[in-house]
Amino acid sequence: MDESVVVPGIALGADWVDDVLLAGPAADVCLRLPEVIDRGKLRTLVQQRQKELAQAGFRAGGAVALRLPPSVAFVTHLLAVWRSGGQAILLDHRLTDYEVRRAIERLVPQVVVSADRPVPAGLRTFHDVGADLASYSGHPANTAHAVVQLSSGSTGPSKVIGRTAEDLVEEINRYTRIDGVPTKNERLILLPSMVHVLGLVGGLLYCLHAGVELVPPARLTGDAIVHAIAAETTPATVLGVPFHIGLLASVQQPPWLPQFKRMTTGGELVPQAVSDAFEQKYGVPLGNMYGMTEVGVIGTDLFGRHRPAIRPAPGIDVRVVDGELQIARKESPYLGLSDPARWSDGWLRTRDAGVVDPETGLVSIKGRLDSQVSVGGLKVDLTEVEYTLGTLRGVEAAVVVFDGSITAYLQLHERRETTRLEAELSQRLASYKRPRTLHVLDQLPRTTTGKLVRDLTVLRKAVS
Repeated sequence: MDESVVVPGIALGADWVDDVLLAGPAADVCLRLPEVIDRGKLRTLVQQRQKELAQAGFRAGGAVALRLPPSVAFVTHLLAVWRSGGQAILLDHRLTDYEVRRAIERLVPQVVVSADRPVPAGLRTFHDVGADLASYSGHPANTAHAVVQLSSGSTGPSKVIGRTAEDLVEEINRYTRIDGVPTKNERLILLPSMVHVLGLVGGLLYCLHAGVELVPPARLTGDAIVHAIAAETTPATVLGVPFHIGLLASVQQPPWLPQFKRMTTGGELVPQAVSDAFEQKYGVPLGNMYGMTEVGVIGTDLFGRHRPAIRPAPGIDVRVVDGELQIARKESPYLGLSDPARWSDGWLRTRDAGVVDPETGLVSIKGRLDSQVSVGGLKVDLTEVEYTLGTLRGVEAAVVVFDGSITAYLQLHERRETTRLEAELSQRLASYKRPRTLHVLDQLPRTTTGKLVRDLTVLRKAVS
């Protein structure tokens, strides 16, 4: 693995982009789209984007809102903003115009960069689009953060989160010290969007720094992912979320893939039945990663040795207070007034229930704190119910909520009668823990990052 990134000083200047992300031989391949973009070409494109941004009114210390899908335009404009000493506001291209307007009115960028043509819907991980630049204001950025992101909103409204250049470099450094991440001259098959933290830092930024080829598959299908793995002989790691495991598991007869090294997933816990099916089909370990937009990677188990527990990433300090996992952070990651219910005295409250083993230091995530409900005076952990549903044959994903009673929403990868599922569940859960209603959907609602949505309004609408 790489040596730690050493960048002096508390605040990083714009040269961190050259030092940490763009340094290296010009001929080194950075991206395979399938067009090959080497480091020399990437540096040239970034310099061109800097000139275009300046012509549109962007100045050092200002902010640029990027409303672009994962694309060469996104990558080059992002690096150009940072290299020019500015703040990048990342807006998922799938947000509504209303959501985008609200974000822009609050964050006041100098320039807004959008796709130059409608972005087609469909199962694509990378797009071939140009960029339209529009001047918006002459104001400097509201904060000194290098990147501003919106949280995924899987359990409620999105939060506005800022991270400094120093913080991003620290996370890149953490990745280089994690055993099992891809290394120089290997490939990373990237499935999550670069607009969100897993794809941005764990994918794009880490790969640029470590000399790992970044390979988004042509389409977000199981066959396309397999094709991307098989396209080269160099070792390949697939980075995704549990939804993507289902895509790979759905491939009927995948070819022998000796270059397939590992799959790593972020997001919610993978149901045991799904992980077993995946490992049996491909013969590679299924690693797990836990993180937050506010922090980035927090803990990992990339070899699947401790499932479902994880080991804190290098440099991450964790503690459990009143059953809640907390992460040490020097300052609040939230823009605006600091909410002491989320961050105070140097500790970020994750809102996740957790346990730290005092002997091994391993962390077990027990689900959201708001997943604890009372049924007839008895405590029920909805996460436990979800996990147990995931062990049933045919269940690909499950969301369990409390809607006056326990209600489950299921996505199946094979046809099952609900009566059979209920009968099997009765053998595994006490009666007071079992859902009173099972809804089987063709597709469970997910956020733009692939996380399962637990909002009652959205789930009810999906059933109707």
